[in-house]
Amino acid sequence: MKVLLAPDKFKGSLTARQVCDAMSEGIRLAIPDAEIIALPMADGGEGTAEVLTQATGGQWIRVQVQDPLGRPVEADYGLSNRTAFIEMSQASGLRLLQRAELDPLNTHTFGTGQLIRDAMLRGANHIVLGIGGSATNDAGTGMAAALGWRFLNSGGEEIAPNGGNLHQIRTILPPAEPLAATVEVACDVTNPLYGPDGAAFIYGPQKGAGPKEVEHLDRGLRHFADIILRQFGVDLAHRPGAGAAGGLGAGALFFLHATLKEGVRLVMEQTGFSARLTGVDLVLTGEGKIDRQTLQGKLIKGVALNASEAGIPAVALCGTLEAEPDEITALGLRAAFSVLNRPQTLDEALSSAYEAVRRTTFNVIRLL
Repeated sequence: MKVLLAPDKFKGSLTARQVCDAMSEGIRLAIPDAEIIALPMADGGEGTAEVLTQATGGQWIRVQVQDPLGRPVEADYGLSNRTAFIEMSQASGLRLLQRAELDPLNTHTFGTGQLIRDAMLRGANHIVLGIGGSATNDAGTGMAAALGWRFLNSGGEEIAPNGGNLHQIRTILPPAEPLAATVEVACDVTNPLYGPDGAAFIYGPQKGAGPKEVEHLDRGLRHFADIILRQFGVDLAHRPGAGAAGGLGAGALFFLHATLKEGVRLVMEQTGFSARLTGVDLVLTGEGKIDRQTLQGKLIKGVALNASEAGIPAVALCGTLEAEPDEITALGLRAAFSVLNRPQTLDEALSSAYEAVRRTTFNVIRLL
C-alpha cells in the first residue's frame, strides 16, 4: 500500500510534521512494508511558511525587524532557491502584542516590508506572503514605506504610515525602482477595503479599536482608496480581499502588484500536491477540528477533493468531529474519525494527541 500523508497541524498539540510522524508509526504497525509519503500541509495561516520551507528543502532565516509598534523583534521566514515564504504575523501580528498594547491607530506593517526587503536582498524574486493574524489597519502603507514608498501630508511633510494617519495622506511617492519580485498572497477572506463589511468594522474591534476608532479607521481606508484612484487610476475599494489584514490585501494588490489566492490552493501548488498523488492508494489527512467551517475551503476540503478527482480515497483524522455524514461526503472524504476514545479534559486530549493519532491510524489502516 502507498499512502500519502497530508495533514494540517492539530492546533495546540501537534505540528503538521508531528502528525505525519504519528500517522507513519500507526501505518507501520498495521503494514510494516507500506510506502509512505509524508507531506505536512497548511491552509495559508500560521505555520504555512515553515511547512512550505520544509517541503521545498529551503532554509529558515531569522532577522531583526520592527514589531507593530516599531520595537525591535526577531522574525523568521523561509527561503527556497529564489522563493521566500513570509508570514506577516512574524513581524506585524497580534501575537507580538499584549492585550493592553493593541492599538490599530498606531500599529503598522513596516516590519513585514523589512522581511520582504531582506528576502530580495538575499536573491528572492518570488514572494509567497501569508497575511493572517494582523495587528494592523494601515492598508499596507507601513510595508510600502519599508520598500521605499513615501507618504506626504498637505504640507508636503512625510508622515508615519499607520492606521491613524491614513486620512492625512495627500500625496504618495513611489520608490525609484519598482519591486523586483512577483508576489502571491494567501488570502481566504473576501472583505472589501472599507464600509460595513470592510477591514475596520469587521476586524478592527479584535485589534483593540472601539466604536470611535473603528469609524476613524474606516474613514482613513476610504480616503486612502480615493487617493490611489485619483493619483494612480487604480480602484481598490471593492476588490475582494482588499480588506484582509487591516487593508494589507489592498496594499499588496497596489504596492506589490500581488495576486491574491486561496491559502489552501496556494499551498497545494507550492508543494506540488497533485503530482504526489501518482500511484497512491490512500490519502490520510487531518486537523484539530472538522466542522462546518471545514466546508468553507479549509485544508481538508482541498486535499480530499483533489484526491477524489484522482480516484483516490481520502480519510481524515481529527480531535473534534462535528461534521455530519452529508458534510463529510461533501468534503470529498471517504470517512472521518475522531482520535479521542474516552472522556477526558482538554489538557489530557492535547497531551496525548500523538499517541491518539498513532493508535487511530493503526485502526484505520488495519480495517482498510
